[in-house]
Formats: sequence, structure tokens, C-alpha cells
Amino acid sequence: MISNLSIDIWFNLIAGSTTSTAAVRQPLNNSPVASVTSNDVRCNVNPTSATATVTVAAGSTIGFQLDNTVYHLGPAAIYLGKAPSTAASWDGSGANWFKIAEWGATFNPFTFTDANVSQLTTTIPANTPAGEYLVRIEQIGLHVAGAPQWFISCAQIKITGGGSGNPAKVSIPGYVVAT
Repeated sequence: MISNLSIDIWFNLIAGSTTSTAAVRQPLNNSPVASVTSNDVRCNVNPTSATATVTVAAGSTIGFQLDNTVYHLGPAAIYLGKAPSTAASWDGSGANWFKIAEWGATFNPFTFTDANVSQLTTTIPANTPAGEYLVRIEQIGLHVAGAPQWFISCAQIKITGGGSGNPAKVSIPGYVVAT
């Protein structure tokens, strides 16, 4: 069972009052993604198929639980990607992703706000249109100079009761540039 291991995987979706491991496209191991130009930066390297899509209302809590605590210093973010049809059938390609939360650095003393936490949650914007989405978490480990490492998971959700929001969208890969 994944939840009994300590292997740096975002294994559990938190969606409103529901938690689900079945909705998460589980990474096969804890190896980080090292190339921001690889399709693996979307939802990790060959994750298993999720067996559920969790329904959650716009305006509710969304996030992920880690099987450990974040110990690689670096920023984190949560994105939503609107699926063209069903979340289960979408590979995450296209400019459908938008950021809904981020955790960065503090400077006195210097650290990252996601350090040593075992879960990251935020609120789904209330004006997010209803539909099926992938929710994606990333934590970017900056512990190797010049070689950031992405620790990523995606889960399948269906947002209900939303609005007509239309935030700027990005493609993943393509949302950051490797330099």
C-alpha cells in the first residue's frame, strides 16, 4: 500500500471533505522528473491509471497529501487543467492549464513555505467553470544546483456549481523554459 511507504509521492487527493487515492494517477516510484521539456512533467513518468473521478464543488478545498513531508527545498504549485472530454481519457496535452495556488520562499530567515509539510491545499476558485479536470501538484526540489527536480502527481476531478471564469492558460510542458 502506497500510504505506508516513505517515498516522496503525492498519493492522496483532498477534495472538499473527500480524500481519494483512487483518483490519483499514482507515480510508479519517487524518481523526480528532471526535464521541464518532457511530457513527463505533466503527470509524472508513466503513472498508473486512476480508477475514480472525484466530484467537488467550485469554492471547495483541493490539494494533495504526501506520504512523507516536503524535505527538498523549493517552491510548489497546484494547477487545474480542463479536460476536453473526460479527465480519465485526457493526457493533459494542450493549453488548458491554469495555476490556482503557489508556495514560495520567505526571506527572514530564508526557507520555503512548503518545507516540512505533509499536505498542500488551496481553494478551487468559485468562478471555475463546471466540468472535468486534472488537478496537478508540483514541488520543485532545488537541492541540486542548476538541476531542479519536479515531484508531480495528477488526479481526476469533476467540478460542479462553477462560474464563467476564464483565466489565462498554459501548456505543460511549455509553462516554464529550461535555461
